[in-house]
Amino acid sequence: MTMSPYAPQPYVKLKHPEWTKDATIYQINTRQFTEEGTFRAAEAHLRRLKTLGVDILWLMPIHEIGIINRKGTLGSPYSVRDYYSVNPEFGSLDDVKHFVAAAHAQGMHVILDWVANHTAWDNPLVTTHPDWYARDWKGDFRPTPWWDWPDIIDLDYTKPEVRQYMTEALRYWVSEVGVDGYRCDVAGFVPTDFWNNARKELDAIKPVFMLAEWESRDLHAEAFDMTYAWSWFDAVKAAAHGHGLGGLFVYYSWNEKAYPQDCFRMTMVSNHDKNAWDGTEFEQFGDAVEAAIVLSVVGEGLPLIYNGQEAGNTRRLAFFEKDPIDWQPHPMGELYRKLFAIKKENRALWNGAWGARMIHVPNSTPEAVFSFVRETAHNKVFAAINFAPSQQDPTFTPGLGDGEYRDAMRGDHLVLGGDKPLTIEPWGYRIFVSP
Repeated sequence: MTMSPYAPQPYVKLKHPEWTKDATIYQINTRQFTEEGTFRAAEAHLRRLKTLGVDILWLMPIHEIGIINRKGTLGSPYSVRDYYSVNPEFGSLDDVKHFVAAAHAQGMHVILDWVANHTAWDNPLVTTHPDWYARDWKGDFRPTPWWDWPDIIDLDYTKPEVRQYMTEALRYWVSEVGVDGYRCDVAGFVPTDFWNNARKELDAIKPVFMLAEWESRDLHAEAFDMTYAWSWFDAVKAAAHGHGLGGLFVYYSWNEKAYPQDCFRMTMVSNHDKNAWDGTEFEQFGDAVEAAIVLSVVGEGLPLIYNGQEAGNTRRLAFFEKDPIDWQPHPMGELYRKLFAIKKENRALWNGAWGARMIHVPNSTPEAVFSFVRETAHNKVFAAINFAPSQQDPTFTPGLGDGEYRDAMRGDHLVLGGDKPLTIEPWGYRIFVSP
């Protein structure tokens, strides 16, 4: 039987690892994660992270850092001196292997931060293969244009040898060290066809998880499981600062219509870039920080925690110096633990096509309350989030949100529907799950 050339073809051709279906992700800045700043010291946190509900551990770049044009005392981990090396500041290759094995023993997976776009000035490739590098108008090595990145120089992906070298290096850490994939720095600065091929070669070793630091639909087709939801961050920040909910409607419209459902988008209120350069989540979202976190977990997307958030860290961690996190118990950690448990217990909140699309539930306070349902054949979740500094008492358009529920955070049972208003405190939220 011949298939019609007009029949729709699947856009997403890759297969997500089964272990990502309800996954969450946690970013480790090894330098600041512990007082020692080592992989061995970080292992002591693994059981705590498992209890928190973390599934994927993202290690920021672990390689030796360049010395030429280094920024600060210790340099940027994104200035890679050798792709096969381990930064002795953090430990040894055996320490990396031990960390990966210990994470696997806890049922978690580990991805490495990979910097394919550029290298340090003193990477050996500069001497052995100078023709592998991009050049400026004068013919000199070139840092990435328009950015303040003088400590690195760009590779030239028109050269097949560059692609082969980088693919072999990616394969090494999966096959020899056991990592489970990569977070790829400025992924959009590297040709998509390179990533497409690299994904195939990595999946031939074992199923991997790939995260692109980029926001592009086409990266999902064959290369990446997940891309950054930068525009989600901007929309929620705008809502938190009193600029209305319009940006959220734009984001979720694009997310539903322009991206296939089987794409993962990374939703977050902080990461290393935001924390170091723009401010902590408390600076970014103010009194709306909990509301933003709730939406990052119960809305469509795979949620990220940057290390220290669960301790209520209020500092911008230094990027080029040692500046360890002060680990203290904090209510933010319990909030994340509860939200991650809700995500895992309710299939409607799972990732990609495993979960459900968000459907807007109109309400009587549209300038303040963002409300939606997510429903599968297995269960239903209804959420209402107040992005206003005053109490709201919305009623909801009959139909979509009606039903019997359990309040996921408070535990009480109730019936929603009709014209009975729902009270939501300033910057508050309500999450209801089908009993």
